[in-house]
Amino acid sequence: MSWTCEIALRGTADREADLQTWLESRVQDSMAGLPGLACFDLYTPADGIAHDPYNDDGAGPLMMLMLDFATRNALAAAVSGSGIVAATAGLVPGVAATGTTFERRFYPVGADETPAPLEAPFSYVVRYHRPADDEAAFVNNYLASHPATEAKLPGIRSVMCYLPLEGCGIGLPSADYMIGNEVVFDDIDAFNAAMASPVREELRAHYRAFPRFTGANTHYPMIRRRLVG
Repeated sequence: MSWTCEIALRGTADREADLQTWLESRVQDSMAGLPGLACFDLYTPADGIAHDPYNDDGAGPLMMLMLDFATRNALAAAVSGSGIVAATAGLVPGVAATGTTFERRFYPVGADETPAPLEAPFSYVVRYHRPADDEAAFVNNYLASHPATEAKLPGIRSVMCYLPLEGCGIGLPSADYMIGNEVVFDDIDAFNAAMASPVREELRAHYRAFPRFTGANTHYPMIRRRLVG
């Protein structure tokens, strides 16, 4: 388990170069100095074509900044201070930001009995947005059915779920998530092979049995690069 702050940055593709300059000149060093920061990961859209037989939501955010802390108190201290807001000031015109804090849960994969660390670079980033008829029932059903089955996907390296925290905002608009999920592979080819396996059909059967929800659910193939930690 860890405690994570997500900053998702959305805009058109012509903003990518300016956003990278903004990250390197204004943000990266400031974030690296946050007290209690365990690691800082940058997610960007993956090159190539990801073949999920049931979802194609496009490239997703131009960037996701994922700030991870070992304790909830460390995360709370970081978001209650001015460091994150100051670091994200002066955002590139035409780019919109949302901010969410999470409890991040890691799950075992394959035959392992202990949770797998986040090491491989390809992530399929999934988010479920409110509302649901019964949000608690939806989240409980998801946690009971999905991670253990995802752990059986061929080539899987990590499985994580993200539970949004109440009362721990960071001064940016909320993405209004119910729950997040992330499955991790060595590369896009390994992901595509997993999506062609029978386990993907098991996961779809779970989806069809979820308690009713009417919010969006998004699936983005992304590459993760560790900047700090």
